[in-house]
Amino acid sequence: MRSRKPFSAGQPSFVIFIALLLASAIVPAEAQTRKFKVLHTFHGKDGAFPVGQLTRDAEGNFYSTTEQGGTGKCVGVGCGTVFKMDKTGKLIWSYSFHGKDGFEPVAGLLRDAKGDLYGITEFGGTVPANNSFGYGVVFKLDTARTETVLHRFKGCNLNGPQDGELPDSLLVMDASGELYGTTGQGGNTFTCQGTAFALSGTGKQTILHRFTGGTDGGGPCCGLILRGASGLYGLAASGGGGGGLAFQMSTKGNETVLYNFPGGSSSESVLVADSAGNLYGTTRTGGNCGVGSCGTVFELSPDGSGWSQKTLYTFCQKSQCADGYEPGTGPLVLDKAGNIYGTTSFGGFTNQGNCRAGCGVVFKLDPSGDETVLYSFTDATDGANPIAGLYTDDKGDLFGTAQIGGDLNCPAPGGKGYGCGVVFELTPEAGSD
Repeated sequence: MRSRKPFSAGQPSFVIFIALLLASAIVPAEAQTRKFKVLHTFHGKDGAFPVGQLTRDAEGNFYSTTEQGGTGKCVGVGCGTVFKMDKTGKLIWSYSFHGKDGFEPVAGLLRDAKGDLYGITEFGGTVPANNSFGYGVVFKLDTARTETVLHRFKGCNLNGPQDGELPDSLLVMDASGELYGTTGQGGNTFTCQGTAFALSGTGKQTILHRFTGGTDGGGPCCGLILRGASGLYGLAASGGGGGGLAFQMSTKGNETVLYNFPGGSSSESVLVADSAGNLYGTTRTGGNCGVGSCGTVFELSPDGSGWSQKTLYTFCQKSQCADGYEPGTGPLVLDKAGNIYGTTSFGGFTNQGNCRAGCGVVFKLDPSGDETVLYSFTDATDGANPIAGLYTDDKGDLFGTAQIGGDLNCPAPGGKGYGCGVVFELTPEAGSD
């Protein structure tokens, strides 16, 4: 399972080699001429380390989470927050977690028709004697900003309910109000390889599947998508063919494996589907990029007798890994012209400050598989190391979060100089307003 910690975000073993490659990198002018704007810079008390995808309401306000920060007293810089900001980046309100009600929300939010928000925290909730942080919660935050803990996970206990731990997924909701999600660990007593679960509006939990780490996969990440009668689709980071797998699951828990990724792939993202039913996602590692496993963008297509897989792009193909590597958790953005947009946590044109292996990029893949780096982060006021997926509006502008950078005086756990992250806006086409 991918670590979303700001200072240990799964850097591969060849990081020093990449750093040497980047030592003489120069930022091409065209890559930074697009209109990039920081909408909001976090300072700690208003939140720190945004790693969740943004969602938006009809008025243009944004909602998401920060992994740490806020006024709660937890390890690090606060217990995390839920925030609302307007389209200009002005913070309208922020809700702070305090441990028992949750700690470290590492995914974005689901917003229902009434405006209520639903999400998970990786830790917090019930705190047993052998786990000082707790196993995580599912929460609801209503329009009055009153939080309800819908479920407190209880881990992978030999004599317990084995309902999961370390939830790190975006939630989805069906027409009846049932929530669906995954936990990265817990579940099966002996393997603790994660669960898929359903949760009613009143908090009644049903375990759909306990992953074993074998042919059914393990470490599901980083959320499910719901496609009508076809049910749920997701990725498991391990098991299967050694690099995880893609699966379909009925809302009753019956699993069908769609594709087994080869060893070294580590399939860790939220899938997205196009109108034809094809699925798109990323692997954090995998792909033959010449210097190690740098990650891929892939397509899964139903072909009548099953599903076929096509690798659309392998990262670190360009000189000095300027095209990025280790893509984010998604979901990817698809436009009407067939272009794909996403982020990578590392790579790019900059090796300054804390970015010895690049600060990450926003990228575009056209239908022929050619990549364009739309923006390369610099670990300055613009942020660094984006991990979440992007949000796009009707004009095609992209919005996202970078987990560090911004206010370099923010009191991060690693000390000043890392920053607490930013929310940004990017216009994809060069020279447009």
